[in-house]
Amino acid sequence: QVQLVESGGGLVQAGGSLRLSCAASGRAFTSYVMGWFRQAPGKEREFVASIGWRYGNTYYVDSVKDRFTISRDNAKNTLYLQMNSLKPEDTAVYYCAGRPGVFSTSRVSASEFKDWGQGTQVTVSS
Repeated sequence: QVQLVESGGGLVQAGGSLRLSCAASGRAFTSYVMGWFRQAPGKEREFVASIGWRYGNTYYVDSVKDRFTISRDNAKNTLYLQMNSLKPEDTAVYYCAGRPGVFSTSRVSASEFKDWGQGTQVTVSS
């Protein structure tokens, strides 16, 4: 099990950038598949990106490809999400999450992930 704490959210204009961080405690982080999810008001929690622990494989939802980059630093037990060219529709609470096991592009539903942070608000103004 890992405890996760997100930071880096805020208010930004459309076209701007933000970098989210997720600090993890617990040795399991280095063997966890990690992901970012988001939830806008009145909508279901949505998968954004995931990253494997062994080879650093990544996977993104189509709407953020070429704009967002997920990465991890296992030495620092930290997960990142670099968000560029932000759009108003990216406005949401962003959550980091983790699960044990192997990386898979078919295991990206929220129910697959075991541990969750408390979320950080990202607001993109037009």
